[in-house]
Amino acid sequence: MNIKKQFLTKLHRCYATSSTIIDGEEKILFATEGEGAAYMYSGPEFEQSTIWDGPGGTMSMIQVPGKNGDFLAVQNFFPTFQSENATIVWARPKANNEWDVKTILKLPYIHRFDILTANGIHYFIGCTLCTSKTDKEDWSDPGKIYVGEIPEDLNEPIKLKVIKSGLVKNHGYSRATWRGCMAGMVTCDSGVFAVTPPQKKGEGWTIETVLTCPVSDIAVGDIDGDGQDELITIEPFHGNQFIIYKKAENGYEKVYEYPEPMEFGHVVWAGKLRGIPTVIGGQRRHSKELFYIQYKDGAYVKTTIESDIGPSNVAVVKGPDRDIIISANREIGEAVLYIVTD
Repeated sequence: MNIKKQFLTKLHRCYATSSTIIDGEEKILFATEGEGAAYMYSGPEFEQSTIWDGPGGTMSMIQVPGKNGDFLAVQNFFPTFQSENATIVWARPKANNEWDVKTILKLPYIHRFDILTANGIHYFIGCTLCTSKTDKEDWSDPGKIYVGEIPEDLNEPIKLKVIKSGLVKNHGYSRATWRGCMAGMVTCDSGVFAVTPPQKKGEGWTIETVLTCPVSDIAVGDIDGDGQDELITIEPFHGNQFIIYKKAENGYEKVYEYPEPMEFGHVVWAGKLRGIPTVIGGQRRHSKELFYIQYKDGAYVKTTIESDIGPSNVAVVKGPDRDIIISANREIGEAVLYIVTD
């Protein structure tokens, strides 16, 4: 597996990564968590265009199913936790790489969100880091999980309700398959919760406790190829532990821990790179390293992609001849790609 870096642009506090498909072509997205822009990259030369110039404060961007490139995104979630005015916006592509961007939800401290689908219905799930704050270290008003059905026309309101509250440092989220259904894995100081939308009209959401230790971020994937997913976590909040858990008879047991010093862990992704089960991880301090882990000859093997970059988030785009790791190298203010070939 060969990896080649491609620099795209300088972007102060580069944070959010994603992609969307417009007219059948995958587009790469980057946005800053500071005050500033979101960019799109298109075509074989990754030509840059601007989605918005501001306000910024973007934590997450998620493509809307069934639309031609439309995506939802967080805005106004600024460092450090200056997020009482956070919103969800709807970005809709127009001609000539221009966009309509409209606020559709005002949701203070919304950090991670997703769109989950069950029985042909699309659902919004939003996770707030907290509910209010007096200062950076105030965690006295915990976060919540909000859900609501997404209308076909996003000009119509999304009616939200709270399905779980009391989530201190409600930071991490990952889409997963849980008990055969599309679900969201939500993390906080009290653990990890698998949140599954209604499988039939009129049913309720289900919430299942998966881990009970403080977790900052999570990914889910079958890394050792035995047909059963592992849990990959960063612990605790913005923590110094990167752990792989394997399902055992009485729950999950730890089978791997990142063997080197870690500080401010923030990247965790699981899936396949060039068909090989892979975990991607990263930390924003200490070595500021982006790395990947694969299971080889009965052991988890870690390989450094690049150090001294301080990644905040990654996404992966897969193609027939190459896969692309979209990496927001926040601590050096760069939007970059790592192009993976066989």
